[in-house]
Amino acid sequence: MFKRILIVCTGNICRSPVAEYLFRQRMAGRDIEFASAGLGALVGSPMDATALQLLAENGIDGSMHRAHQLTPSILRAADLVLGMEKGHVAAMVRLAPEVHGKVYLFDKWLHGKDIPDPYRQQRKVFEHVHQIITQGISSWESYL
Repeated sequence: MFKRILIVCTGNICRSPVAEYLFRQRMAGRDIEFASAGLGALVGSPMDATALQLLAENGIDGSMHRAHQLTPSILRAADLVLGMEKGHVAAMVRLAPEVHGKVYLFDKWLHGKDIPDPYRQQRKVFEHVHQIITQGISSWESYL
């Protein structure tokens, strides 16, 4: 059903790439392509060091990630788009109104809340966000 799934946050160095790589691991073997982008991406930047370390501790190498800026064409190419915050969802619909029906809040099936941004926070905040993202992925799994 969904072949291309895009995850969006602000800078594309913390939340959305973590979700992208965790989704890839969880959905390995399925014919689904995962990507991520940022509304205000730090274009070309690697993933945040703490986010990268948490992935590595789970056996995932995210070192190849580089931040991408979200564009209308990237939005249109995706079958499903997941935003980390309600504001992200609204901004994406403003950027490309025609994608309205395929843009959802990442936390849609759990609490319908924003996923907090751990950027420049302590490791414990990253751990908390990593856990929330993992739970969010589990909540989407049956729909994919």
